[in-house]
This record gives sequence, structure tokens and C-alpha cells, in this order.
Amino acid sequence: MSTTRTNRLRRPLLVGTTAVAAVAVTAGFMAAAPDQATAATGPKLSLVAATGSVTLTSWKEEPGVYLDLGTYLTAEGRPLELKVTRKSYKDPVTVTQAVFEGGRTKAKTLPLGTVKDFSGLPGFAEITITDKNGKVVATRAESFCPNNASGRIRPDAPATSKYPESCPTNPFTLGSVWGVEKGWAANTYGGSYTTPVKLAAGSYTAKVRVAKKYRDLFGIADKPASVKLTVEERSWENGRAAAAGEHAGHGAAHQAPSAHAGHGAGHAPSPAQAGAPQTSGAGPSYNVGHGPLKAAPPALPWALKVQQAGRAGFRAAGDTPGQTDGSRKAPALTPRSARPTGTPSVPNVPKPDLRSLPAYGITISDGGIQDVPGKDYLAFSANVWNAGPAQLVVDGFRSPGKAKMDAFQYFYDAQGKQVGYTPTGTMEWDPRPGHVHWHFTDFASYRLLKADKKEAVRSGKEAFCLANTDAVDYTVKNANWHPNNTDLSTACGQENSISVREVLDVGSGDTYTQDLPGQSFDITDLPNGTYYIQVLANPAKRLKETNLDNNSALRKVVLGGTPGRRTVTVPAHDLVNAN
Repeated sequence: MSTTRTNRLRRPLLVGTTAVAAVAVTAGFMAAAPDQATAATGPKLSLVAATGSVTLTSWKEEPGVYLDLGTYLTAEGRPLELKVTRKSYKDPVTVTQAVFEGGRTKAKTLPLGTVKDFSGLPGFAEITITDKNGKVVATRAESFCPNNASGRIRPDAPATSKYPESCPTNPFTLGSVWGVEKGWAANTYGGSYTTPVKLAAGSYTAKVRVAKKYRDLFGIADKPASVKLTVEERSWENGRAAAAGEHAGHGAAHQAPSAHAGHGAGHAPSPAQAGAPQTSGAGPSYNVGHGPLKAAPPALPWALKVQQAGRAGFRAAGDTPGQTDGSRKAPALTPRSARPTGTPSVPNVPKPDLRSLPAYGITISDGGIQDVPGKDYLAFSANVWNAGPAQLVVDGFRSPGKAKMDAFQYFYDAQGKQVGYTPTGTMEWDPRPGHVHWHFTDFASYRLLKADKKEAVRSGKEAFCLANTDAVDYTVKNANWHPNNTDLSTACGQENSISVREVLDVGSGDTYTQDLPGQSFDITDLPNGTYYIQVLANPAKRLKETNLDNNSALRKVVLGGTPGRRTVTVPAHDLVNAN
């Protein structure tokens, strides 16, 4: 199946909204304990409601109400842990559950088709809305990401959850880990990735039930959670200030994340964005990439908020010897204060493995701020990720008065001690709208190849700021499920910076979206026909890797139309049918 795109992207620098939710769940839930415990090898799971009543706002400018009902899945005894993978893009997505058997943790394969992608368990929560007369006015089924906004349900639970803080949405994700830590609860609400429900102002009852196939699969009792629902209708223009106050529980009151200061600061969220409170996922820009795409629904688990606040009694969760399953939280890496000294060397220690994902988000553009109006452009999103087993660590150092920084790649032993370095190009300041940060040169290259795989056009973009925007495969060795620099504010520096450290962590990738300057090819004079978008990592081979043979990814496209009305058809890439 193919996707034909005739719409023309005009590259708005509109910033996604953010709302950070701190979830503090107490034992006073309106919960129903299961009639019987699950098997001794698995966790005891329950569906609960954090409150007996909620009030939601229906904006006149919006298509309906987002059902953030405050229902959670709790895990007791053992955590719920699922690993979701696919061998290749030709293979379906499969899922296994970690169970305890015979004194050891084993992988239990769940039925094929349990999941269809990496966004969560489809159709997990079944929601029924009835009016005050008992008439059913709306029904729906929603997916559930076990990594959704989490909180502890008892004080003796682990201080932090070892699991990632969102479910990836990149269409070319290869592996993910989902989990609800024992003694924790995960929000069943899907955030801004759900669709709203049209409800008039008034009083309702919302009943949430876990779908039967998941009750049978995980041993969850059939005891729905009921919530009294009040819907209030307001106008966005007349209720902006009130809306900010109402959503304070989600944090940030829908202000644009600071991480996007260089990607369109000053753009207020649209009514559509502000009407969709985001209460699950990771930080404000996780999975958003370098550009104005909607972020994954962000949240800050209560335990992490405790850590940030430095409250007494918090016990840091540090690494332990041999802990390479991704459950650690690595300390942030900061730039060195001076250039490295001594003889450069490339020691025999673990190194990163850079790989490219096929291009996606492919569309036709007629030029934007940085392009020539009236021309035809083929715009696309691209991602280069690190399959490990070591981080990619690059420092840039600026000589006083110089416009560029000299870049160096660092190498570390198993104990995290730096044992070598090598020069690896430069870093340059990019002042263009949508960037405004330091770019590392020659990290990747984009080429449009003809049907015979010979180059037709090369993108001028060959410099990048590195950030862990996408969880591409958290099942690889040494994957870090909690990377630090998941947004641009932590990775790219300022114009007056004298040094910058950029890191691409194991398991994560860096997405540049099709809205940004350089993410396109000028196809004005190209004939119609079949082409391939090539995303090439480490094109000059300056970076030291474990493997240089897996750096290229191709995506087939078919150009059509006439000048000024060009079209692009994007065939499916094996089983991935995402343009």
C-alpha cells in the first residue's frame, strides 16, 4: 500500500504544547481488588480510579472533550514488564512478558497480534459514557502505554521506576520496553494521541473497563472503575486565563517548552493544542525531534520530582556492577573545561554504532523561510540512532575569537573512565530559525538517488546538534532507558558558548523533522519517476564506530505531477506503511 501526498508543506514554526504532570497516587483509590491473584509468576494488576469525580472543559473551538479520567493500572508483588520488538521491518511486532519461574526471570511470549506497533496495548481501556438518565452517549476503546504518567501507590515502593517514560511513536522503531514498577500506577489515559469525544455541557458517568483479552492475558479482575464526569463548555478567547489555572495540575499550563526556544519561541499554542492536556510520557520534548511536531505526552513521575527537589529521604538509584539492561539512569555528561592533552588515540574499548532509519514524514513543499519560494521541494524527516554498546560523546572547544569549534570524540572503559580521544571535525553555530544552536559537522548526509541508485541531488545539510529525541531500540545492550539530553536545551549550547558536549546515548536516535531548513531536496528540475531518499550516517567516516557497514538507509518515493503541483507517492517500506 502506498501513500500519495499532494499537500504542500509551508513549514510553520509552531511549537508543540507541554504540560508536566506529577502523579501522586495514594492508597485511598476507588479501587477494586481482583477476585483472585494472578499467577505467582506475574504481577498482581488492578484498575483503579484516583478520584470519584472529574471536571473536564469542552472548548467551543475544539472538536470535543479529551477523556483524562484519572484511571490507573497498578502493579503489586512484581512489576509488569513487556519487551516489544521486531527482527526487521519485514517482520511483525512481537511482545514478551518478563515472568518469574523456578527462581529465575523468564520471557513469556504473548500471542502474535497482541500489539501492532510500539505505541501501547491497543484497545486496552474500554470507556462508556452515560448521561444522567443512564443513556449511553459515547463509547470508545483506547490504547494503553504502561510507561504513561506514573506515580507510587505506597511509601515503601521503589523510589524511582526503572522503566522508560514514554512509548515511542517513530514509525521505524525497532525495540521498546514497557513497564509498571511494583508499587506504582500508570495512567491509562492516552494523552494528546487520543481523539476527543463530543459531549455537551452537563453531568455524566464514565465507566472504564480493561478489555477482556487483557484481563485474561494478565489476570486482571473484571471490576470497572466509575468516575462522575462534569463537562463545562467555554470559549478559548474568553477563558484563556482560566484554562491555564485549571490545567495547573498538568504543569506548565500548556506553555511552549523551553527546549524549543530555537524552534519558534513566542508562538503560543493553538486552541487545538491547548485543548489536549498531555499527561503521559517523558519530558516536554521527548520524541518530538528537532522541529515543531507534537511532543509525546509529557509527565514527570512523582519519584523523579522528589529527586529534582532534593527532598530528604530520596535514595539515588545508581548503577550496579554488570547492570546493562537499561534500567540505570546515567549521570549527565558535561563538557570538559579544556581541550584534551596528550597523544590522540583510539583504544580497544566499546564504541557507538551509528545507524540510519528510513526517511518518513515525506511531503511536497513550495519553500519556506530558508528556501526559494516558487520552487518545488521534497521534504522529509530523518533519524540517525546509536545501537551501542557505547555512547557517542563529542566535545567542541572554541578558540577565543574563532567562529568554529574543534570537535573531539571521547572513548571510555567499562568503568566509565576516559581512556582516549581523537579529533573529529568541527562544530559551527547555526543562526537560522528552527536551529539557533551549535551543529556538529559531518554527522549525517542526505542524498536523493535516481532509480539506478546514482546521486541526483544532495541536501546542503551536513551539520547536526545531537539529542536523544527518539527511543529507537531500548532492547540493545547497554541501552539507557533514561537519557539526559532528550531535548535541545541540554545539548546544543548558546552562541557565546566556549565549549559544548553533544551525546547520542545507546538505544536512542536523533530526529530532524521535515519542517526544518535543510530537510529537503530541490526537485524543481527533476523529471517524474522513482527515486530513493538516502539517509547516511557518518558520511566522512570521521567518527569511530563498531560497524561502518550499516550507516545507510533508503526510502523509495515516486515523484509525479507538474511544476508547482508536484506530488509524491511513498510506497510502504516492507511492513511499515508510514509516509
